[in-house]
Amino acid sequence: MWYNDLRPNERLIPNKYSLIFIDPETGEQRMSDADKKRTINGLLNLKKGILSDIPRKKVDDNILLASWNIKEFGHLKKRLPEAYFYIAEIINSFDIVAVQEIKSSLDDLEIVMKILGSDWSYVITDITEGSSGNKERFGYVFDTRRVKHSGLSGEIVIPPELFEEHGIRQLKRTPSIIGFEAGWKKFSIVSVHLHPGEDGAEDGKRSDHDIRKNEVELLISVLNQKKNQGKLWNENLVILGDTNLFEEDTDIVDLFSDSGFKESQGLAGKVTNTSLNRIYDRIFLQLDKFFKLMVDKNDVEKGGVFHIYDYVFSAEQRFEYHQEMLEQKDYPNTLDSDEKFNKYFHHFWKRNQISDHLPVWIEIDIDSSPNFLKGLIS
Repeated sequence: MWYNDLRPNERLIPNKYSLIFIDPETGEQRMSDADKKRTINGLLNLKKGILSDIPRKKVDDNILLASWNIKEFGHLKKRLPEAYFYIAEIINSFDIVAVQEIKSSLDDLEIVMKILGSDWSYVITDITEGSSGNKERFGYVFDTRRVKHSGLSGEIVIPPELFEEHGIRQLKRTPSIIGFEAGWKKFSIVSVHLHPGEDGAEDGKRSDHDIRKNEVELLISVLNQKKNQGKLWNENLVILGDTNLFEEDTDIVDLFSDSGFKESQGLAGKVTNTSLNRIYDRIFLQLDKFFKLMVDKNDVEKGGVFHIYDYVFSAEQRFEYHQEMLEQKDYPNTLDSDEKFNKYFHHFWKRNQISDHLPVWIEIDIDSSPNFLKGLIS
């Protein structure tokens, strides 16, 4: 991690340190000493939370795979410098992070990559064109010391012979597929951001649920076709991302399970949005007999949701950001009571600093040698 911007001014020797948050017009730092101290305290708090809630990285033992919809990553222009440090710190706690909702601008991604440092790399797709695509792209940020990009990278486009059977021609955001290698494991990740909403069918329009279901049907059909034709790089598939699935969308979950995908035990049923009332972000797995997830003492697969706002931009810290909220609000005079400050902070401001989704993760066992050797004996 690259923390140079957090050095006190008197320790910044000209031309020695590469700084990220510089005002392009004045050449001055965008972070005051007070900003730096608050960010350092936030990072220390965040590190404690990561150590408590996320497994440690272990050489030749595990890989930590995460999925995170980072709200309008590249289009929101009012993120504080400290927010980028927090986003980078969270990414740094994993080995691979599949990111949804990267927008056409890569400014935010480039800032985070600078903070992460030279050991980190990324692969991104092009944006999905058209209004329904919302100018979104998928990205995969990964630690090159821990995993290797296999060379597989592409987008999943629906062929005409498949979409003619359904009411839609393509998924609104074109899914992407990428391959990774780590230890004994080779696996492909398919990242999705499915159709949102829960409106019913009316005025000749199909329901949001039916559109979402058709998207999953098409995706599963394409993957099954590739698998049956032997055109997959490998058969270890991980489908993850912002599924926008509601608790009652059990018939859509059944589409995954009926095709041999199972939901990660450590994530099943856990809420993943900032409001803590939806299970949008999910991870489904279709694996060979040697591909295992780490399990806890109760033999349950390890995985979970990292609750960012327990550690930074928390309810207790809200009063520290009143000035920033006033400066960023289009009509600051509307924040004329503590109740309105509180609502704006929780329902809008902090979500635009980091995200309205929480990162979800699983822990992959990358050492299959014990099972392999036992198999040789038998």
